[in-house]
Amino acid sequence: MRAKALTAAAALAAAALMAVAGPAVAASAAPTPSPDDVTWSVAPATADGPDGRSWVEQELAPGATFTEHLALRNLGATETTFALDAADGYFTETGRFNMLQAGQTSVAAGTWITVEESVTVAPGATAVVPFTVTVPENATPGDHAAGIAASVSSTGTTSDGAQIGVNSRVGFRVMTQVTGALAPALEVTDATVGYAPSWNLFTPGSLAVGYTAENTGNTQLAFGERVDGAVTDRGDLFPGESRSVIVAPTSAWPIGLITVDVVVESSVPSDPGLAVAPVTQTVTVWAVPWLHLAVLAGIALVIVLLVIGRRRRKAAVERLIAEARAEGRRESAVAR
Repeated sequence: MRAKALTAAAALAAAALMAVAGPAVAASAAPTPSPDDVTWSVAPATADGPDGRSWVEQELAPGATFTEHLALRNLGATETTFALDAADGYFTETGRFNMLQAGQTSVAAGTWITVEESVTVAPGATAVVPFTVTVPENATPGDHAAGIAASVSSTGTTSDGAQIGVNSRVGFRVMTQVTGALAPALEVTDATVGYAPSWNLFTPGSLAVGYTAENTGNTQLAFGERVDGAVTDRGDLFPGESRSVIVAPTSAWPIGLITVDVVVESSVPSDPGLAVAPVTQTVTVWAVPWLHLAVLAGIALVIVLLVIGRRRRKAAVERLIAEARAEGRRESAVAR
């Protein structure tokens, strides 16, 4: 049975492919479609049903336990048993939230969540399932991310005949802020800049700036950089996460040594009033106008050759005139 997931806005969707038999499967391989599709949605809820939240946010003290609920709706035409699981959460390189795939071991907030292993839902029905979040006594203050999801596993056949297992998951984010002192901090490293000249004399070249941002504090951070007055949003980072960023190229004339200030600004989404100092990295690059110098050198060479040629022609004419005068004097002497 092939699983197809339907989510509400901001819901988490993740699929994990695991080889069951046969050779390794290429990333582009896709299972053979099955006639029976399963469609479902998962959202935060109260004991009475969905409550409109996109994800769960809670503030708990170390050692505290809190009960939340999820609403699992079977939008398919057959009764289906869904597996339920929780895992550590993270942001991808593109800034999207995800949770560890099936088979990966959680070591952080994913281990704080307890939920029943599976639930069977009739077609068109909605099951409200409780789950508990228990914060360890030694949990550090700050933000901790996890995800909880309902999944369906199926088996398919790739175009080359290999059998693969498909695990499709739909869920949402569970954010827990452990009480205590919040200390947001962002570190910027590996700032680089490169210059690419233009092959058109009348067009500027381009500057390519890159850097790595790391969340060294204990809160979730939203960050972005300011370069030449332009601000670009780069999404969020959880504590301990880092992301490499390549800034869109900017125009620059080759005027020698160019200095660029990269100002990385960040904020705490859960507490916009919590100040975070911007981080500035200054990078330099030599933008040598090689093409312009080559053209100038070519023009200078042409001028030199023209001057040399003119001097040679003038010397040749003067030599011919001198020879003609000498020949005239000889003829005159013979005639006398």
